[in-house]
Amino acid sequence: MATDLLAELTAGAVADARERQESTPLAAVEAAALEAAPALDARAALAVPTVSVIAEVKRASPSRGSLAAIPDPAELAALYEQGGAAVVSVLTEQRRFKGSLDDLRAVKQRVSIPVLRKDFLVEPYQLFEARAAGADVVLLIVASLEQRALVELHELATQLGMTALVEAHSADEVSRAVDAGATVVGVNARDLTTFELDAGLFGRLAPGIPDGVVKVAESAVSTEADVAAYRAAGADAVLVGEALVTDGDPVSTLQRFLAV
Repeated sequence: MATDLLAELTAGAVADARERQESTPLAAVEAAALEAAPALDARAALAVPTVSVIAEVKRASPSRGSLAAIPDPAELAALYEQGGAAVVSVLTEQRRFKGSLDDLRAVKQRVSIPVLRKDFLVEPYQLFEARAAGADVVLLIVASLEQRALVELHELATQLGMTALVEAHSADEVSRAVDAGATVVGVNARDLTTFELDAGLFGRLAPGIPDGVVKVAESAVSTEADVAAYRAAGADAVLVGEALVTDGDPVSTLQRFLAV
């Protein structure tokens, strides 16, 4: 199990979820999840011949602090869709990333492409509330989960019609993701225990991801050259946050990235 910052973030996310559960019990969230409109097929959106982009609504991060105010996340998401993003990722973690489920709901109502709930998800309640809020995709971080829990949450996501983006940071975690049934595997260049970057990590781990599994390179994407390097290393998609929320023209940036 990972420690340090990842453990802190995960514990905070769980505490916040349990607080929400006191006012909205599991049964109510489960019912809302089952009544929600069917989830969109995010895997299909990402598995296209050219590189895809998961564009992130991200106000802040533990490594950089505040990035952008983003008073209207739905408007930003609409620009992402206009620019050609395949999926919109919405940070819903509130303590260090300044996000919320309300951001996710607003984005889902505005765009017609799949929406990812990006958070530290380790309990079934969090997956049910993600689906109830409209999420088509959920992030599962291998380092935060014992293997049995990873398998169970992946199965629950699938049962709810969602795609799981299963995130790995080592060869062993890639193997665990694949063993859990992941059809979309992300490799995050940012070590979530220390938040240090290793842009070469995807290239080293990608060969261990089987053909047919969508490969997503996460973090360390700020230029077309970064996208090209990830693409050359086998990435089907890149996840981009900071470069889009800070440059002032996300549509043009996305179009440049997608032209790689």
